[in-house]
Amino acid sequence: MGRIFCIIGKSSSGKDTIYKKLLNCHELGLKNIVPYTTRPIRAGEQEGVEYHFVTVEAMEQMQAENRIIESRAYDTVYGRWYYFTAKDSQLALEKYDYLVIGTLASYVRTRDYFGADKVVAIYIDLEDGERLSRALRREKKQSQPRYEEMCRRFIADTKDFSEENLMKAGIGKCFDNHCLKQCLEEIKDYVKSYKESTF
Repeated sequence: MGRIFCIIGKSSSGKDTIYKKLLNCHELGLKNIVPYTTRPIRAGEQEGVEYHFVTVEAMEQMQAENRIIESRAYDTVYGRWYYFTAKDSQLALEKYDYLVIGTLASYVRTRDYFGADKVVAIYIDLEDGERLSRALRREKKQSQPRYEEMCRRFIADTKDFSEENLMKAGIGKCFDNHCLKQCLEEIKDYVKSYKESTF
């Protein structure tokens, strides 16, 4: 039976970069589950790669068909945006191990849905000043920078990833991303040892 390794962390902590590098690490053999969102596509993103970009109406149809595993709603300065994971043809836990990116809440819901033995958290951490600098650099590259939304996410993360919430979710281990190379090696070792020790 396969497992879902879930990368979580505050915005601009390096989750996307780590996710891509881990997926390209053939020795780990991890497959991706492309999540869904109703937010607008950003510069540099592609449909079906980072996300499936869908309308609210399409999401509601999937919900009516009981195909949504977990979902999150964010009231942004541009309106309400939804992010969710759906049951679709890309998921075959009986055969493969998967890697996903999510929030603390989405990790908990996915773990509760599939079982704690099948869902493993990989919590990425980074000093707040460095995260803010990275977020600003990324936003400046957008054709229409959304600085208000960047600030909203940054502030919301403080509450979402509080020590209390991390403890409630059973997250005791974190990976510091100050040095990407070192962080990646630690995560690779963690995934390998976890898979070996639990089969």
